[in-house]
Amino acid sequence: MIKKEMIAMLLAGGQGSRLGVLTQNVAKPAVSFGGKYRIIDFPLSNCINSGVDTVGVLTQYQPLRLNAHIGIGIPWDLDRNVGGVSLLAPYESAKGSDWYSGTANAIFQNMEFIDNYNPDYVLILSGDHIYKMDYEVMLDYHKANKADVTIAVMPVPMEEASRFGIMITDESNRITDFEEKPKVPRSNLASMGIYIFSWKVLREALLTLKDVPECDFGKHVIPYCRDKGQRLFAYEFNGYWKDVGTLSSYWEANMELIDIIPEFNLYEEYWRVFTKSDIIPPQYIAETSTVERSIIGEGSEIYGVVKNSVIGAGVVVEAGAEIHDSIIMKNSVIKAGAKVYKAIVAEDVEIGENAELGVGEFRESSYDQRVYNSDLVTIGERTVIPANVKVGKNTAIWGKTAPEDYPDGILQSGDAIVKAGVVK
Repeated sequence: MIKKEMIAMLLAGGQGSRLGVLTQNVAKPAVSFGGKYRIIDFPLSNCINSGVDTVGVLTQYQPLRLNAHIGIGIPWDLDRNVGGVSLLAPYESAKGSDWYSGTANAIFQNMEFIDNYNPDYVLILSGDHIYKMDYEVMLDYHKANKADVTIAVMPVPMEEASRFGIMITDESNRITDFEEKPKVPRSNLASMGIYIFSWKVLREALLTLKDVPECDFGKHVIPYCRDKGQRLFAYEFNGYWKDVGTLSSYWEANMELIDIIPEFNLYEEYWRVFTKSDIIPPQYIAETSTVERSIIGEGSEIYGVVKNSVIGAGVVVEAGAEIHDSIIMKNSVIKAGAKVYKAIVAEDVEIGENAELGVGEFRESSYDQRVYNSDLVTIGERTVIPANVKVGKNTAIWGKTAPEDYPDGILQSGDAIVKAGVVK
């Protein structure tokens, strides 16, 4: 049996439904970020920078893009003969087949994988957060406290605390109580969904709770460990951490990268973020172009105006086109004269000549107010928007659209065109 002190289990199977049309065909951890990366690059990079060289990535929803991106883990130095990265999908056994029905259930279904490494500790991570953290420091804290469970926490404003799992601690940071999204929170220490368990403790809890429907760490495993009187400690993290689970938070996190002094710095040598990079030519900025405070990806060709935006690899912005306060993902084309204001444009999109996105006044969404509730225009991958149309604020478009889809040449604010199954 191979012995590892600590291995990581990275939960990357979620759909990310609050990202709307951005995740119709791709899992949230595989969504592009920062013009070069995908969201899952950040926890994977944290692992290798922290000396964690054995990572199980649990996939479920639309795993193709994620699997192709991770491969055998070469960009993160996780292509190891012993350990490295392993992609763990739900599977059929002699007892039948089950989808992962909760975060803890997903780990339970992969206990054999963990047992192969006989670890002392298991690090549980989410695949959809943007942050840098040294997990080795957290492990040292776990050992120093002789903890059974250590939960990474972050102080949040008291008025936002009811959105999180909240930890109540004593003067030694030992967790005395745990509240899941309390209406009247007693603390502002929010769980980050990052846990270190002593493996014997976690193993026993998973076996005991194996028949609990949709078994979850926050709802079931943590309360179980607390009720057994086990040693639970809060590890306070004060760095940058962003849950990019909504369109607004995803847009904000990208825009924060282009601040004059970015709160989250992609350019630090001592804590590098690794990713799978395509072999593509360098960017080209034409004489006709204007570029201000923006990230421009490799292989992009800029002939128009780009301001306060994040542009992915292989994007073409034609002469006369303008992009403001927007995210344009890989291989999209913004045709001549088109104007894009405060939009998230997914991969392989074509915006027609003289089209205008993000115009008019804000209106509540008539499509899905839970997902679409800001000024943003959201365009799903491989969408085609015809020439000369106008698109209002708080809108969503996914599919190959035609002029007749836009009454009077306009998609009004708050409306959507979603042609599911039409995208080729």
